[in-house]
Amino acid sequence: MQAIQITAPGETQFVEVDIPALKPGHALIRTQRLSLCGSDVFFLHYMPADYYPAPAGATGHEVVGEVVAVDAPGSGINVGDVALVIAPEQTAMAEYYLAQAENVLRLPPGRPIEELLQAQQLGTVIYACRQLPNVVGKDVAVVGQGSAGLWFDFMLRRLGARRIIAVDLQAHRLAAGRLYGATNTIHNGGENTGLDVAAMVADLTQGQMVDVAVVAAGEVDAVNLAVSLLKMNGLLFCFGVPHEQQFMFDYGRFFLQNLQAKAVVGAYAEPGHASTWLAMEMIANGTINVAPILTHRFPFSQVPAAYELQRTRDEGSIKIVIEMP
Repeated sequence: MQAIQITAPGETQFVEVDIPALKPGHALIRTQRLSLCGSDVFFLHYMPADYYPAPAGATGHEVVGEVVAVDAPGSGINVGDVALVIAPEQTAMAEYYLAQAENVLRLPPGRPIEELLQAQQLGTVIYACRQLPNVVGKDVAVVGQGSAGLWFDFMLRRLGARRIIAVDLQAHRLAAGRLYGATNTIHNGGENTGLDVAAMVADLTQGQMVDVAVVAAGEVDAVNLAVSLLKMNGLLFCFGVPHEQQFMFDYGRFFLQNLQAKAVVGAYAEPGHASTWLAMEMIANGTINVAPILTHRFPFSQVPAAYELQRTRDEGSIKIVIEMP
């Protein structure tokens, strides 16, 4: 089969590797659709040096495919099922992927598979939101309006946040933020580069600042920006995969404001994938319409170009879908 391999930071190639051999407790998946998110950029560009060359199939982890073989009696999984697949190793950017049976979530009918595919990332946001404090009547900033930030807008509105202030470098992503629940938007890119975002948040909140700042981006500047938006005793909620392992952090402000910080990762290990199942139900029953953010589609043969667009976030891109042969 063909798979993508990252050979060095920012460099990929197609490689021919063996189709994985079926093992007990597993299902062999023929991948049909994948989509990209910020963690793809992280694995491609920002992993520690000893990660490269990466395993074949990295960075694929948002994947839907057809079960072509299964050895998992009692699992309820059958050949021919189409399923959302959890790929903890993030090595599903290939024509086939061997998945543990408990990570194969059969799709409900009635929605295109690329829409149901979005339950993977939406599920990670739901998982994160389970760990938030009560936000009813609170003010929240969401720094970064890629797909994860948009899902935070949506969930925070459902959880009762009073004001959701979306911040992003891209105007088209902020427009989507309004669609998904942001009450206010701040564009700090392009001709607005260098904008005093903290002053604008102070103006919006009558000087109070926000109770929670969600970091839904990987840039170091996003972390420190989020710190500057918080009120005394506020919560820095870190979700976006950081592009650097170590960086300069505004610890003075963090300390003097008596802030709290929480990082959230590891939804793939949630027992029963409860948050992902809930996300899939919400998409299937129309509670959330993910279609508007599926902006670009690339064939598998053009994955390198898709990765680059994911990195630059140009051309009105939000969510990029990879269509397998």
